[in-house]
Amino acid sequence: MSWARPCRKRDEASLGHTKGARQVKLRAIAPGFALAATLLIVAPAHADVLDSLMLRLDRLEEENRQLRHEIEALKAEMYERGEAESVDPPSGDRSSARLLRIDSRTGYELLDPTSRINRKQRLLLELRRDGTLLPDGVSVHGAVTAVGDYQTSNRDGKFGYLMRHPTARNQVGNEVSEAAIHSVQLGFTALLGDWITGHAQILYDPEQSFGSGTNTSIERNQLQMRHAHILIGNFDRLPVYASLGKMPVPFGLTDTVNPFTASTGWHAFGGLANGATLSYAKDGLSLSLMGVQGGAQFRAANTPVERTGVPSKLNNLAVDASYEFGLGSRGTLLLGGSYLRGSAYCQDFPVQHYLPCRDNNPAFDLYARLVAGELTLKGEFARTLDEWPGTFNPAIPQFPASDVTSFDVGLKYRLDLDYGPLDLSAEFSRFVAGPDGAPWERQDQIVLGTAWFAEPSVKLFTEYIHVDGFVPLNFISGGSIRDDRGELIPDRTISEAAARSDIFLVGVNAAF
Repeated sequence: MSWARPCRKRDEASLGHTKGARQVKLRAIAPGFALAATLLIVAPAHADVLDSLMLRLDRLEEENRQLRHEIEALKAEMYERGEAESVDPPSGDRSSARLLRIDSRTGYELLDPTSRINRKQRLLLELRRDGTLLPDGVSVHGAVTAVGDYQTSNRDGKFGYLMRHPTARNQVGNEVSEAAIHSVQLGFTALLGDWITGHAQILYDPEQSFGSGTNTSIERNQLQMRHAHILIGNFDRLPVYASLGKMPVPFGLTDTVNPFTASTGWHAFGGLANGATLSYAKDGLSLSLMGVQGGAQFRAANTPVERTGVPSKLNNLAVDASYEFGLGSRGTLLLGGSYLRGSAYCQDFPVQHYLPCRDNNPAFDLYARLVAGELTLKGEFARTLDEWPGTFNPAIPQFPASDVTSFDVGLKYRLDLDYGPLDLSAEFSRFVAGPDGAPWERQDQIVLGTAWFAEPSVKLFTEYIHVDGFVPLNFISGGSIRDDRGELIPDRTISEAAARSDIFLVGVNAAF
């Protein structure tokens, strides 16, 4: 019964407030009663005075209505800013009114798949520090990305564009087109005390889902918990923070200047895994160390556990270090490097996703980004330290096993127009997985893009993409081609260096 006294105090306060309100109302209407009494006395003898007094009464009533409206609006504004605990909410119960918060700018930042891809934990603490994220409630974020495109290829069914899985379940023939929802995101962030932040993101992505069937099959139209972690940190008190859960692996930059299409570097090395991260961020220096769960993780991380793929040991590791130099009013320069103990490129022939490896294959990454006024330049280079065993097909011995390399360069320029910012961008990225002349040697991607921000959280974009080569990771060097009798053709592969694709794409990314 410990809550009885506070309730009683609130009741007494409410009673005092009610009495005060009644006194205020009596004082407010007293002039009206006095004026009415005067009218009854003087009306018969002074008609002109009566008309004047009636007009004055009308004006007083109108001013009273306007004053009440302004007071209610001010109370509502103070309540929304959390500046007056004693102010009653405009309507309903205060606790329920403060439970959910929506900020479209914050939603766009947290869910943007093109920037700060593996640095969202730091972004959360920055938003907490500057007061954008507030305690005593849950911030809800969402984003919908819809696209329409037209694609052509010089090889039947071989479209190298990676924003749709490049399989015959997605593309048939030499020309394809679509108008579809590419993805939907829904996120939740809660500040729990001074040090704890809970964050989760739900993703719907039938275009890139690993489920079976076409992109309308029920297996590929499921929701998944893309990110979910508990973040411990407070930048007002300490530059060190930690997170535990399912999150991007701190390896490389993996961002893109493109408005929609991810760089080849992200497709090749952008990790997503269960694990624990310890980080430091202060005065331009950023350090991150993540213990990654073993086995083949959700994306781009794989270390064997007792020669199996069972994720029953925290035996993978990612390290990232970067420094951002301030260039005064001219901009900033970010330089960084990363190391990953177990990349995805460790399976034997024939290569299949999520299979166990005999040994891990480490990788390193170097990246840079220059922001100078409205211009952004970026570059990134990543490579495995060892050869990928699965890139050697014994039936085609002239092509030895190769390490895996990916790099990209890009630029973006922003025009501040009267009707909203307009970004112009260009990016080249390359994936290399085989020796010279191999069908799986490389796949190049060129993207030219424009992005217009109709609102701070609404981006309308267009892209032209050219893809040179067709190198899907699954069965990259062979092991899946069969003849009419169902017999495996060992020296054939679905990869093809001469394949060419062209994509014309428009889309909208709208966040809240």
